[in-house]
Amino acid sequence: MNIAIDARGINWYKGTGIGTYTDNVLNELLEIDDYNNYSIYWSMDDYSRLKKKNTNIIMTSRRHQRFFEQNYFPNHLKRENIDIFWLPQNGMGLLGEGANKYVITIHDLIPYTMPETVGRGYLSKFLREMPHIIEKSHGILTVSEWSKNDILKFFPIDENKIHVTPLAANNNYRPLDKVMCKEYLKNNLGIDKEFVLYVGGFSKRKNVKSLVDILDRANVKKDYLLVLPGSIKDEGQKLLDYVKSKGLERNVIFPGYCSEETLAILYNSCSLFVYPSFYEGFGLPPLEAMCCGAPLLCSNLTSIPEVVGDNGVLFDPYDNDMFLKEFEDILNDCDKNIYFKNKSLERAKNFSWRKTAEKTLIALNNIHNSC
Repeated sequence: MNIAIDARGINWYKGTGIGTYTDNVLNELLEIDDYNNYSIYWSMDDYSRLKKKNTNIIMTSRRHQRFFEQNYFPNHLKRENIDIFWLPQNGMGLLGEGANKYVITIHDLIPYTMPETVGRGYLSKFLREMPHIIEKSHGILTVSEWSKNDILKFFPIDENKIHVTPLAANNNYRPLDKVMCKEYLKNNLGIDKEFVLYVGGFSKRKNVKSLVDILDRANVKKDYLLVLPGSIKDEGQKLLDYVKSKGLERNVIFPGYCSEETLAILYNSCSLFVYPSFYEGFGLPPLEAMCCGAPLLCSNLTSIPEVVGDNGVLFDPYDNDMFLKEFEDILNDCDKNIYFKNKSLERAKNFSWRKTAEKTLIALNNIHNSC
């Protein structure tokens, strides 16, 4: 096959879920597949690692994005007789001209399922373009069975058109030396007490405010901190203001943006990782936490049970009494805490970017060979 991939998002959305996904799957695809030919649409630097005997790197410009999408790409796809053009960023930019077939990755349909949690500009663009994208695509990759069912709920298409390729955590999320982690947190973040951790942003659908309330209400044997890494703006600032209004500044720590290396240390050091989200297309932070051996207390909604299985404690995030009980139980019961630490590490072995790439390649082959 001649495959073209829109990989511009690797640098454009670096550090986001889409950027991380595209980068890792592309790297693994090129490791396992030296048979098919790859045309890679790229932007900015750091492309030398993609140079192989079966790759062709095509440099593009973000400044002239419209020109490339509306003129250069269709002509190049046709000239090179591209069998499949894969767009990993929810299909944005798909025109449906030039290639023989088009494949998109839809990570979630949050603008359809929880529109009140999405910015107006993105919401308008997503709702306007997605029906056209679905219609023009010959195959859809998505990250969970839940997201697959959401797609089928809103778009009456053949379910065989949708292929589930679960995500994975990066290799830096692994068990680390606990003494080193403790020293790092004390010296760099000023954290020298046991703590509960949440990672994943501060959108309203993440339900972090309820976690603050649970910490305030909980009757636990130790005095735990709550650590909430992430950029403090918009909803994050509102949450910080809420914490201050409750007089919890000493109990709730906002360390701001944290690198992947720092996040791995936080995952390794926490007494409990909590993920109370109302909606996830996949839910990568729980998987990252499991890779580091953290015990999990997670929402039982949407795709999260697919990721966690029975290897963490699940609760209904709309039931605060249930949330409180499970929170207290896992922190007060040392044996239960250790049990779920071990279960996390077991579950994490089921996920890798290599497996994601293998399933992606199988899907691309099936789509190519379909009528």
